[in-house]
Amino acid sequence: MKKKFGVLLCAVLTAVMMAGGCGTGNSSTDDEKSKEETLSAEESQSSEEKSSLEDGVYTVDFDTDSSMFHVSEACDGKGTLTVTDGEMMLHISLASKNITNLFPGLAEDAEKEGAELLQPTIDTVTYSDGLSEEVYGFDVPVPALDEEFDLALIGTKGKWYDHKVSVSNPVKEESNGGQAENPNEPASVELEDGEYQIDVALEGGSGRASVSSPAVLIVKDGKAYARIEWSSSNYDYMKIESTTYDPVNTEGNSVFELPVSVFDEAIPVIADTVAMGTPHEIEYTLTFDYDSVEEE
Repeated sequence: MKKKFGVLLCAVLTAVMMAGGCGTGNSSTDDEKSKEETLSAEESQSSEEKSSLEDGVYTVDFDTDSSMFHVSEACDGKGTLTVTDGEMMLHISLASKNITNLFPGLAEDAEKEGAELLQPTIDTVTYSDGLSEEVYGFDVPVPALDEEFDLALIGTKGKWYDHKVSVSNPVKEESNGGQAENPNEPASVELEDGEYQIDVALEGGSGRASVSSPAVLIVKDGKAYARIEWSSSNYDYMKIESTTYDPVNTEGNSVFELPVSVFDEAIPVIADTVAMGTPHEIEYTLTFDYDSVEEE
């Protein structure tokens, strides 16, 4: 009897252990399935964040954790966000040239060998009093809107600092380049970098002068510039508001490269001519027809 009871007890224990073993196996499978579902959800969330904005150009708010790190006063806390295939890139114009590099991450990683630092661009900003200044600008990859992310900086003293920044409140510009707050700031365009042809209309002055049309439209870093060729060699400078532009050539008709701040609207310019013996500034407008853009 004792022997039968012992055998029965062993059978029961074996069954319990086997049941327990199956339970552990199912739990492991469930954990793996749960992890896969979590990863899938995270990837889906990341995809949603990536594609939350339509491709295009937006004006956005740029906020930082320090009063020493901010965009130029002329930009009113704003930057330009360009979305291409769901990827977001922010251009900011800083307050000076004191910040020499940025790094999307932590300062300790920026100091490592092989770290890819963000290089500055030279931007011209114009203040409300009409004065202009050259400052450093940067193109910063944006992982998500309305969320803080790490952006380290290094200044002229050669020391890296950690900072948190965020991008929010996107307002989409017109696809053909919205009116820029700063008429010396080139409009963003959805064209590949290169040279194109664009029809331009000149108005103002005595009506005797003209510019070549189509003109050359130059796209650099997604920004629009125009090469304007006059019908004479007597123009020695042009101005947009208080910013002066010199000719880019020394022989032949006067040629200037100007930022195109807006398309399909008249841009006021001033051209100084020496045709009358003494320099004389004449007011004109230039209107660029976006629909006429063609590759050269």
